[in-house]
Amino acid sequence: MTDTQILTVTPSAREKILEVRASEPSPETQAMWVEVSGISGTAFTYDMYFRTTDDAGSEDIVEHHGDIAIVIPVEHIENLTGASLDFGPAGMVMQNPNSPALRPAGADLPGLDLDNPVVVKILDVLETSVNPAIASHGGRADLVAIESDVAYLRLSGGCQGCGMAAATLREGIEVAILEAVPEITRVADVTDHASGSNPYFADAGH
Repeated sequence: MTDTQILTVTPSAREKILEVRASEPSPETQAMWVEVSGISGTAFTYDMYFRTTDDAGSEDIVEHHGDIAIVIPVEHIENLTGASLDFGPAGMVMQNPNSPALRPAGADLPGLDLDNPVVVKILDVLETSVNPAIASHGGRADLVAIESDVAYLRLSGGCQGCGMAAATLREGIEVAILEAVPEITRVADVTDHASGSNPYFADAGH
C-alpha cells in the first residue's frame, strides 16, 4: 500500500462521502473503495462502497483526502488513474480520461466469415474509422452480414433509437465503407430503432 494519488476528489464529493459514511458502523474506520464494475457503451461503470483499509492488499492503493481514505484495488488502478470524483445535481459523477478499448466490430458475431477479404475490409473501416468517430456520442456500428454487394450493419449505443441514425448511416458510415470497399455498393441498417430489440432488415440507403 502507498499514498500515491490516483483519484482527484472534489470538496463537494468529500462532503457527500463523509455524510454517507457517518451512517456506517464505526465510520472512522471505514474507507471508500472504488472499483471499475463494468462497461456501458464506451465508458466504464463504477462501484463504490465502504470497507476498512485493513482489508486492502499490499499492492492496492490507499490514498487520503482529508478525513477520507480511498482504496483502489490493484486491478483497477490503470483504469482509474487521472479520474476525478465529483458530486452535483446528477449525484456522484466520475470524470475519467480512460475508456474501455474498442472491441473489434463484429467480434461478437461468430457467423461472419473472417476469411472473406470483403468482411475483413469492412471490419477494418468500422474499427479504425467509423466507431472511433461515433463513439463520442456513445454509438457503435457492427457488421451483421453481407449479401451480394450489400453490407448489413447494426447500430447500437447512442445511435440506436436516434432520429438521425439514417442520416448517420447514409452520410457517414455508408460513404466510408463504399470508398474503402468497392465490392460493396449499398449499406443497410438492421437495427430496430423503435424498440431496441428484434432487429429487422430496413434499407437505410437509396
